[in-house]
Amino acid sequence: MIIHVVQSDDTVQSIAEYYGISADQLIQDNGLISDNLVVGQSIVIPEPETIYTVKEGDTLLNIANSYNVSVIQLLANNPYLSDREYLYPGDTIVISYIRKRLLTTHGNTVPTINKTTLRKTLPYLTYISVLNYTATNSGEIISYYDDTDIIQISKSYGVAPLMLLTTLTIQGKANLVVDTSILLNEDFQNRQIENILTILKSKGYYGLNLSLQYINLANIQLYEDYFTKVTNRLNSEGYQVFVTINPNINLVNNEVTFQKVDYSIINRLAQNIIFTSYEWAFSINPPSPITSVYQTEVFLEYVLNYISADKLIIGIATLGYDWELPYVAGISNVNLISFDNVNDFAKEYEATIQFDDVSQTPYFIYTTNEFVNHVVWFINSRTINAILDLVSKYNLKGISIWNITVFNPQLWLIVNSQYEIEKVIV
Repeated sequence: MIIHVVQSDDTVQSIAEYYGISADQLIQDNGLISDNLVVGQSIVIPEPETIYTVKEGDTLLNIANSYNVSVIQLLANNPYLSDREYLYPGDTIVISYIRKRLLTTHGNTVPTINKTTLRKTLPYLTYISVLNYTATNSGEIISYYDDTDIIQISKSYGVAPLMLLTTLTIQGKANLVVDTSILLNEDFQNRQIENILTILKSKGYYGLNLSLQYINLANIQLYEDYFTKVTNRLNSEGYQVFVTINPNINLVNNEVTFQKVDYSIINRLAQNIIFTSYEWAFSINPPSPITSVYQTEVFLEYVLNYISADKLIIGIATLGYDWELPYVAGISNVNLISFDNVNDFAKEYEATIQFDDVSQTPYFIYTTNEFVNHVVWFINSRTINAILDLVSKYNLKGISIWNITVFNPQLWLIVNSQYEIEKVIV
């Protein structure tokens, strides 16, 4: 796989010719809408091992059978097929890539995800967590939507659905009071566990993904006791328990800071441990990289003393933010920006995409028609590949995506062309 950074005289046609592929293929692989590229934009050039040209009468099933691969694998290698009802003679099908190793992939979503987007994404996932359940301070659990369809569709693609339980509201508002109430009251814990089991059994979930937002040195013992009780009870009923932890990594006076706690007991109990921060449609942080590969690696050097690499999953946030400048906390506008429109946004304002080598993330600055300056930080294929390099370097279990409600063709092309995606259910 090659990542090409667009230069001032590049066009889709010139890039395609340079790498010996068709312009249509380049557009399709990268989710491009037009030929109007942005300087600094990254383009992914995959290098398939085996390809096949569709003939009259071919079906996806007979192609899969003839090459001894699954239909789901063909859908992953050729995401455009998810938008098609039929194959056409002359279509080019990627049969296989040369891959490095097996990778676990996890995606977070909400039950309102577009079903077309869901089906297009599922071939790339091992697990999917459904953000639909909020814990209360008395042990009750609030649900917001009917998640029956998303559970059944996920299973049909060999993806294990997880019930994601958090004290955050569906809008992402934190609630430390609820966390504390649960941690300090065994009756509330027992009630919550029985409510979890009722949902797992009635809905058909594979297991629980428990979101822990506030772990620190002062409360780690309480979290360990609570998590021990949850996992022992659920494991006895045949359910796996995952945990998602927000590591709260920050850069303070050029020093990477985070809660330095001993995760050994959580490591022993959890099926997998996901370290990620949830990105919502608002941010109280000043302009800064959405993620930092450097900071993540510093954190990994610490946390791998307590957590087995083969249990550790690191998060990738696929959204970006647009900050109004000069930034004043609580006053300046901060808007979310998604993968599918960030490059078009840069084109509209004739911005050049820059790249920060430390965080391994892109950004650009633009000025509105009202002469207001803005800065946009986001992630692109170079960021994603740098994070995957960390996964390989430290032999981690895999990656987690927040969130999958917008299909990111470059993300899945980079992942799928380099790694075999684990499937835990048939």
